[in-house]
Amino acid sequence: MTNFDQISALKPFKTMWRIRVKVIRLWKQYSARAGESIEMVLVDSSIHATVKNDLVSHFEAVLNEGCSKKLINFVVAHSYGYKIQFLPMTRVRLCGDLPLRLTGFQPVHFREILDGNLNTDFLVDVDVIGQIVELSPPLEIVAVNGKDTKKISCELRNEE
Repeated sequence: MTNFDQISALKPFKTMWRIRVKVIRLWKQYSARAGESIEMVLVDSSIHATVKNDLVSHFEAVLNEGCSKKLINFVVAHSYGYKIQFLPMTRVRLCGDLPLRLTGFQPVHFREILDGNLNTDFLVDVDVIGQIVELSPPLEIVAVNGKDTKKISCELRNEE
């Protein structure tokens, strides 16, 4: 069997990577600047991946949420941590030997968040389990990197 790289070993400035991953989240995104893209969260550990506008039609049919894939020949960009970017020469193959229970879900305890023990630069990558006790309507508009962004606030109850 061919050797594969671990997500934790990925670094920028190389295109000959070979990984086996499970697509745990997949969605299309549109921006006025870049057009349509396919965004994914991949897991063997966890990393974000992007298929840019000019390659969406090429990869759209072979990328499905919940499926395990082999990805060969892509670049790793340095954007809010590392992020995989597909290239015209990227190959996507089926991979049937990853465990079905591989979900990428790694919940943290409320206490770790409240005590400030987590890196707040990356709280977007934090999984929590709790009961939603309040949502704040309407959407709040906040500035993120100089752009107005919609924000929904909610209060969670710890069920531990």
